[in-house]
Amino acid sequence: MSRTVIEVSDVSMRFRMNSDKIMSLKEFVTTAMRGKLQYQEFTALDHVSFTVKRGETLGLIGRNGAGKSTMLKIISGILKPTEGNVVCCGNVVPMLELGSGFDFDLTGRENIFLNGAILGYSEDFLNAKYDEIVEFSELGNFIETPIRNYSSGMLARLAFSVATMVQPEVLIVDEILAVGDAAFQEKSKRRMLELMGGGTTVLFVSHSLSQVREMCGRVVWLEYGRVKMGGEAQEVCDAYEGG
Repeated sequence: MSRTVIEVSDVSMRFRMNSDKIMSLKEFVTTAMRGKLQYQEFTALDHVSFTVKRGETLGLIGRNGAGKSTMLKIISGILKPTEGNVVCCGNVVPMLELGSGFDFDLTGRENIFLNGAILGYSEDFLNAKYDEIVEFSELGNFIETPIRNYSSGMLARLAFSVATMVQPEVLIVDEILAVGDAAFQEKSKRRMLELMGGGTTVLFVSHSLSQVREMCGRVVWLEYGRVKMGGEAQEVCDAYEGG
C-alpha cells in the first residue's frame, strides 16, 4: 500500500487586509502611529484537509480566488497556515512563480547551478545533468546570456527544465504547462508523464479540465476556500463543469 507523502490537516489561512483608502506611505505611517488603521479579515482557506499518496498525481481545481495557489504555497513552505498542519515527506520542488529562484543578472548557465543548489543538489550532480537540462530547454547559445534578457517563455523553459531534470520526489505545479509554444507544452506534458510513471508525486493546478482529466487520478475541488468535493478525476471534473 502506498504511503502518504502529503498530509493536509484542517488547514485555514486568513489574511488581514487594510480597509482604509491610503494613497501614500506617509499617510500609512501617520495613520498607523495614531492607531487608526482599519483591517478586515479575508479567509483564503477554511479547514481544508486531504492527503496525497506516493506516486499519485492529485489535481486542484476551482475558480479564481478559490484558494488553490494559497494551498500550494503552504504545502511548499512559502506560507505558514493560520491554523492546521501540513506534513510533506521527501524533497519538494515548487514550480509556482517562474524565475522566483533566479538571479536576473546571472546567465542561464549560472542560474542552473544557483537554482539547483537552492533545491539541494550538488555541483557534481548538476554538472552531470547540465547538458540534458540545456538540451531540454532549447535555449542554445542563449544559455550564456543574462536571463534579464529572456522572454517569459524562455524563462519558463529554463525553470521547467531545471525542476524536472533533478527528479524531485514531490513536484508542485501551478499552470506550468500553459507557458511556452505548443511544441514545448507537448514536450513538457510528456516529461510530466515520465516523472509520474517514475514515482514522482505531483500536485497539479490547472484551469484546463482536459489536462486535469488526462494527468490526474484524483481531484480536490476548492470553492471559497473550502473543499467542495474530492474523488476520482472524471467524477469531480464532471461535477465542476455541471456546477
